[in-house]
Order: sequence, then structure tokens, then C-alpha cells
Amino acid sequence: MGNYGAICSASRLFYLVAASFIFMTGLLVAHATDPETHAGLLFDSHPLTLESGWRREAVGPFYYRQQTELEKLWAVPPLFSQSVTDGDSEEYDVLYPLLTYNRAGAEYRWQLFQLLSFSGGQSQDEVPRDRFTIFPLYFQQRSPDSNQNYTALFPIYGHLKNRIFRSEIDFALWPLYVKTIRRPSASPLPNDPFLSLGNSWLSSRRGDMTTYNYAYPFFHLRYGEGLFGWQLWPLLGHEQKKLTTKTNNWGDLETSFGHDKKFYLWPIYSQSQRGIGSTNQETDLLVFPLYRQFRSPARDSTSYFPPVGLTITEDRARKYREIGFPWPIIVFTRGEGKTVNRVWPFFGQAKNIALESDYYLWPLYKFNAIGSGPLNRERTRILLFLYSRTEETNKETKATKTRTDLWPLFTHRTDYNGNSRLQILAPLEPFVPASKSIERNWSPLWSLWRSENNPRTGEASQSVLWNLYRREVSPETKKGSLLFGLIQYESSAEKQSWRLFYLPLKNSSKVSDHVPEHR
Repeated sequence: MGNYGAICSASRLFYLVAASFIFMTGLLVAHATDPETHAGLLFDSHPLTLESGWRREAVGPFYYRQQTELEKLWAVPPLFSQSVTDGDSEEYDVLYPLLTYNRAGAEYRWQLFQLLSFSGGQSQDEVPRDRFTIFPLYFQQRSPDSNQNYTALFPIYGHLKNRIFRSEIDFALWPLYVKTIRRPSASPLPNDPFLSLGNSWLSSRRGDMTTYNYAYPFFHLRYGEGLFGWQLWPLLGHEQKKLTTKTNNWGDLETSFGHDKKFYLWPIYSQSQRGIGSTNQETDLLVFPLYRQFRSPARDSTSYFPPVGLTITEDRARKYREIGFPWPIIVFTRGEGKTVNRVWPFFGQAKNIALESDYYLWPLYKFNAIGSGPLNRERTRILLFLYSRTEETNKETKATKTRTDLWPLFTHRTDYNGNSRLQILAPLEPFVPASKSIERNWSPLWSLWRSENNPRTGEASQSVLWNLYRREVSPETKKGSLLFGLIQYESSAEKQSWRLFYLPLKNSSKVSDHVPEHR
């Protein structure tokens, strides 16, 4: 009998909740076409505070649509989001960062967890191309210009262009054979001894620096404009380049200075001369781990027991003297160009004409400042990402932009126009402050409190628990919505109005209807 009563009570509760939901949904549909509709977590439509436009949210944080003058955005966090900006660029995210698609003009790229990717379109050099990548196994590019085509199946066989910091890469059974080309260089190469092998891969390119690796990285041969080098690593190696000149794309004559490098039993002994033919020729000698000596007209440095030992440096070009023992843990620098006091991790102070970097009990407290260019930028951090405050000031207008993060509690930012936004909570935003994808796909899920303020228009808004409570203020009106919009309030200079269960109540006027009697 007791079980039967409990079942009946549960059934009545279920029907009551269902009826209430149907009633509220019906009212919501009836008002969905209104420019402003407030139904809490179910549905909310409101104008934007920080810019012109509107935003509609539904089912708590799991759906929203937003439109401004430049952007159309809709999302089902964290599953999907689409952003279209001014008709010329668009971004799609699916379970970000799992799958993304980005297009800017004619260029596009999509990737699957950075392993599988397609990209293409017409780049700035006006050469359309399409790329397909299954990293790190397969690389392909196709273009109407056949010289831009390549295919590579790693580690078996392949040819790459403008990938992995090289102009061209050829390989077969990597690492047994790898050929790399770096551009640009100047004039014709000397005769290549490997042409006799009859392999088209080994053909020399005019103006290139070409390296042939066999059993990479142990043996290589290198050719270039006035350059020849070889190494049998780690036993010995030698590379020499003469002073050369070339004409650049603007028709100006450029000088490429020479160098001479050698090593024996790397890293025990190495010696190099750089900038041969220039006014600042450099000589670097290393006998590891006993001694290192660097000499040039602009800078001298001597180290005993490198890399951690006594280092004495005199930089005549930058006008400072430095001593470190053991470097880089304890360093003191004096001069016009730089001042440093460092005893890591207890304290560090470094400053020059444009930069400043300080810390105390690293990583407890860290401060950085940059004063070059049109902006002054300062950042203060406590325990790296636990607390961070960044401030940028325009030197000419004195306008300031700030961002403050206290992980994982909140993030607050203010732009150059004074617009501000506060978000509580923020578990990811402090680590990737510039990520629009995090803001679109993940921030709505944990934004328990959102507050925005626009000082130029006098508008402000606050939202708690995905519009369970929402408040909007403008110079003309004040609006409030509570409990899924069941209670709504609006006040202006002329009148006050209330809604209860989405139904309007009698409005009250603030302006007296009494007309004074004329005498």
C-alpha cells in the first residue's frame, strides 16, 4: 500500500512538471517573435551590450545565435559552432579542437586533431593549391602549376615543398637518404659530383643551398653559392663559404658574408668564423666542457666550464659588461644598454631601453614590460597562470586595454573604448586568452555569471546561471527577469510594467495626468 501511494505521488509530480513545462513553452512560443523575450534557461532574446546587434540563447548554455554588423554566429556548445565574418571569412568548429574548418577569402583549411588536414585556395602569390595531410605519414599538394605539386609517403619515399622549414625535401627510406634545399642563394652552383649517378633527385639547383644526408644525421654533403661542407657526425665536419654577392628581387646588390666552421668529436671541440668579409667578423671556439671563447669587434665573451660556469662578457655594441657565475643562475650586468641583477630563483631584475623583466621567488611573482612601438604593455603574474593582469596603453591616445585572470574563478577584460566584460568561472581562458574558439564553444558551459558594461552608451547587463536571473540597464530603461522569466520588470522615466507568468499586469505611469487650473 505504501509503494502504491509513493507511485501515485511521483505520477502527480511528473504530470505537474510536464503541464508546467507545456504551459511555459506555449507562452514562450507566443512571445518568441518579440525582439526581447526572457524565459531564463529555456529561451532568452536580448540586444547586445558592447556592440550593436542581438543574441538569442536557449536550453541554458547549449544553444545560442548572435548577429552583429560584421559577424553572424551560432553554436551548440560544445558540439558545434559557426562564425561568418563580413561574408569573406568563416570558421566551423566540431567538438573543438577535434575538427575545425577556417576560410579567409579564397584560402581554406580544415584539420582533424592536427593529424588529418586539407588546405588550399589561392594564396597571396596568386597560385591556387590544395593540400592534404595525414600527419606524419602522408603529404600531398596539387596545383595548376605542376611545379608546385608534391607527394610524400613517410618514411618510404617522397618530395615536399615549403614544408618543415625547408624550400624542398626529397627522401627515400628515411633516414637513409634525405636531400634538402634552402632558398634563396645567388648564382650558379659549381658542378655537382653526384650528377653522374643519373638520379634526377640529385640535380643541382641554381642559387640554392643543397644538403645531401645519408643515414641522417650522421653523414652529409652540402653545396651552395660559394659554399661546400661535409660532416661525419659526431667524429668530424667542416663547412666553408666564401664572400658572395647577388641581386635581389628589387634590383639591389646584396652581399652574403662568408663563414668557416669545423668540429671534432662533437661537442668536445668546435671552431667557427662568421661574417667573413664584414666589419664585424666573429670567432667562436669551444673546448667542452672546459672553455669557450667568442671574439668580435662588437662583442667579447669568455666562459670557463660552459655551459654552467664563469662567463664574462663585454658587449661594446650594446654598451654593457656582464659576469655570470654560475651562468645563467647568477648574473650581474651593468651599462647603458642593459642592467641585470639575477640570483635564480630568488630574484631577478633585467632592464634595457625598451624591455623590463622582474621576478621574485620564481614562479611566485613575475613582471614583464615592453615599451617599444606605439604601445606600452605590462603583465604581472603570480604562480604563472594562477593570477595574471595585462595592461596595454596607446602612447598617443593614452587609451588602455586590460585583462585580469584569476584561475579558475574569473576573467575580466576592458577594451580601448572602455567596454568591460566579467566572466565567472574561467578554467581554460587564462591559458589561451586569444582563443575565439574556446570562447565560442566552451566558455558558455561554465559561465555562471556574465557582466558587461558599455560606458559610451550607458548600457550594462548581468546574467546569472544562464539567464535564470538577467538584468539590463540603459539610460532610458531598466529591465529585470527572474525564475525562467516568470517574474519580469521594466522601468522607464514614463512608466513601470510587470509580467507574472509571462502575462502583463496593469502598468503604472510615473507622469501625473493632473493638468493645472488656469486662473
